[in-house]
Amino acid sequence: MTHEPINKSLLYKLAKREYRYTQDLPSKPDPSIGTVLVTGASGYIGGRLIPELLSRGYRVRIMVRGRSPEYHELWPSVEPVYADALDIDQLRAALDGVHTAYYLIHSLLLGRKDFEAADLQAAINFRIAAQAKGVKRIIYLGALGDMRTKLSSHLRNRIRVAEELRLGEVPVTILRAAIIIGSGSASYEIIKHLVNRLPLVPIPKWALNKCQPIAVRDVIKYLVGVLEIPETAGRSFDIGGSDVLTYADMMKTLAEVRHQKRVFLFVPFANLGFYSYYASFLTPIPAAITGSLMEGIKNEVICHDESIKGFLPFEPLHYREAIVGALTREEQDNVRTSWFSAYPPAHELAIKLHELAPGPQYTARYSILSRKNSWLLFASICKIGGKEGWFTHNWMWRLRGWLDRALLGVGTSRGRRSQTTLTISDVIDFWRIEDLKPDIRLLLRAEMKLPGKAWLEFKIDPEGDRNRLWVVAHYYTESFFGRLYWYIFLPFHHFIFSDLIRQIEKRS
Repeated sequence: MTHEPINKSLLYKLAKREYRYTQDLPSKPDPSIGTVLVTGASGYIGGRLIPELLSRGYRVRIMVRGRSPEYHELWPSVEPVYADALDIDQLRAALDGVHTAYYLIHSLLLGRKDFEAADLQAAINFRIAAQAKGVKRIIYLGALGDMRTKLSSHLRNRIRVAEELRLGEVPVTILRAAIIIGSGSASYEIIKHLVNRLPLVPIPKWALNKCQPIAVRDVIKYLVGVLEIPETAGRSFDIGGSDVLTYADMMKTLAEVRHQKRVFLFVPFANLGFYSYYASFLTPIPAAITGSLMEGIKNEVICHDESIKGFLPFEPLHYREAIVGALTREEQDNVRTSWFSAYPPAHELAIKLHELAPGPQYTARYSILSRKNSWLLFASICKIGGKEGWFTHNWMWRLRGWLDRALLGVGTSRGRRSQTTLTISDVIDFWRIEDLKPDIRLLLRAEMKLPGKAWLEFKIDPEGDRNRLWVVAHYYTESFFGRLYWYIFLPFHHFIFSDLIRQIEKRS
């Protein structure tokens, strides 16, 4: 393994909050092409692609499954449409008047058993609807892999989706990538947490397979670049970074960059199922995603076709540069999107607290009066979870998280995208923000495994010259076990939330 010099000026640019990946793209913007549709807008890649397209003057429509005010806050100029790729009528409406559509849909989050059929049906529907609506181009981000070899189900399915999209009359540009490295990407998080948590890192034989990782920055540049070069329509391209490494090399490089002394030991035991389940406990990535991604490790995924460089002649980042860039983003608390933006599947369609009729069956309220300003109290509320923990009885929160991971739930290890800012739909451990009104209310919806539905509400009400700080637990269930669960944990709620509310007031 060779160590390439790090381009420090480039990393400085990467660290700047307003830096755009496409600033040095060798193609030129062409906003005259008309409306560009980005599917998977709530996902990791979609969330990074949209601001790049907007910065280059394109008229952007985003396709999401559920309504949320976060899209207007993030991108005020985009046109949101609400559609499910498995509903062809909704797809036709979403594609009406679209010139180019980015197909960034995948069902990997459903797990290895369920995603294949859903992925293929979504591709069939999209192809039919795009052709019916006269779409001029489709751009698809797929996966590297040689169909002549025995591929993992994940890689095989990504290639089959590409083939399905190409069966129609609409020209399809296919970009095939190996693992994507960037702050918040699932692959990066797996590598980082395995290296961080294991002083002795086992290296099974499949960890010696070769891979050509690519920085998320370069993926976005290629996605935008092919849009701006009409000659790429109807063609397929391999895209990768500047290094070909083994998976063991990637972990060793990360350890070196972080100055962590690790022992890497070759082991004969190589059961992928065991390793993926084990990795799901050491990383924030749930077993459904870890299993599908790690299954692909058994295949060599490198670029064999470099024709993309004839159209977009820029030098992709080296792996080490991509790692340093990701770590820099984390240190600056400036992670734009994360893998958990789209996990659990269809979280945006989950029933909201205000949609419950007649309302939650069970409610527990805890409050305290404070002379502190509402903005100070709210700022303290917004620090809960993630690296800060829950201020009190953290071992109980971690225990509940471990139990949830054992049941293949999300657990608490997802943490937070940012430790200093929150937006609607952000994740806080095993909660997701459903509503946020500054200095007034923070409403969290539970995403852990439960025999019912739960919410945790923080709110501030003025009372004379003081403020009353509330923590309210809401719970809804239709089962006997759900009711039993509520009453079993009710004493713990009193113990935990009473102390939590005092700590919030104390730390504000």
